[in-house]
Amino acid sequence: MKDKKGILLVNLGTPDSPKTSDVRKYLREFLSDPRVLDINGVLRYILVNGVIAPFRSPNSAKSYKEIWTENGSPLLHYSKLQKQKLQDKLGSGYVVELAMRYQSPSLESALNRFKEQKIFDIKVIPMFPQYASASTGSVVEKVMEIVGKWQITPTIQIINSFHDQPKMIEAFADLGKKYKHEEYDYVLFSFHGLPVRQLVKADPSACHCQKVENCCQKYNINNRYCYSAQSHQTAYLIADALAIPKEKYTICFQSRLGRDPWVQPYTTDVFERLAKEGKKKILVFCPAFTADCLETIFEISEEYNEEFVEMGGEKMQLVEGLNAHPIFIEALADLALN
Repeated sequence: MKDKKGILLVNLGTPDSPKTSDVRKYLREFLSDPRVLDINGVLRYILVNGVIAPFRSPNSAKSYKEIWTENGSPLLHYSKLQKQKLQDKLGSGYVVELAMRYQSPSLESALNRFKEQKIFDIKVIPMFPQYASASTGSVVEKVMEIVGKWQITPTIQIINSFHDQPKMIEAFADLGKKYKHEEYDYVLFSFHGLPVRQLVKADPSACHCQKVENCCQKYNINNRYCYSAQSHQTAYLIADALAIPKEKYTICFQSRLGRDPWVQPYTTDVFERLAKEGKKKILVFCPAFTADCLETIFEISEEYNEEFVEMGGEKMQLVEGLNAHPIFIEALADLALN
């Protein structure tokens, strides 16, 4: 009898409900992670528990209520679909589990289900195409912390990143085709932001990041684990697949927190400039996300679109996320098997 193999899909997480109390609980767990808010531990505790969680939770809860559906959290809903469709594709020789780095379903519960089934050959796929310490790195650390306590240490394989995975690029391009970029004035590739200090920390040579002009814009051996460089490479590949000319798109970053400098250009600054230039219709890809969530459904389609219209634009059209797109399920299968 051949042993089954485990495939663990891990996304970031979502509140259990859009209630303020659940959003506060989620923010506390998320922002208490030293890989996410990489500052002095005492200061982090005071900032998260005394400022951010208490004061940001009510507004965040209102935003979550805007996107909540009869299926609950969109991120969790699409993640469950991804898990089920990947299980169907891989067949009975594999067991696919789903976990969130923060909140439910927990990493520990998912890994324990493997242990209960005597599955000790596990591949972990963090659902973040571009590597960052605050996302993939945090997942890896937590997984190893959990399995490190087991009496039988499993064989663990971890996908570091898949920013240039051919099927994933094909899936994004397929989603974008129906919007006919030629009918839009401009295209944005908007990625989740990161503090610049985290990019600098991730430079193993300490001589490339922020020291070489346009250091992120060309993917090479010096920056191959840089979140920004991988983001640029993802955008270039999608643009090439759709034949979007370079002069018609910009790569930018959204969702800032705090006063420290984050990766630029900021998405808000870019669409403000485009509005001043008279651009009316903008098409937006969010290739850092494998499932639609608050940052895509609400931040782009609601907040940013409203601001853009107030500036004189007509529409910011979001290209929906990968979700359960069949070509993306093929991409996940390739990652699981190869």
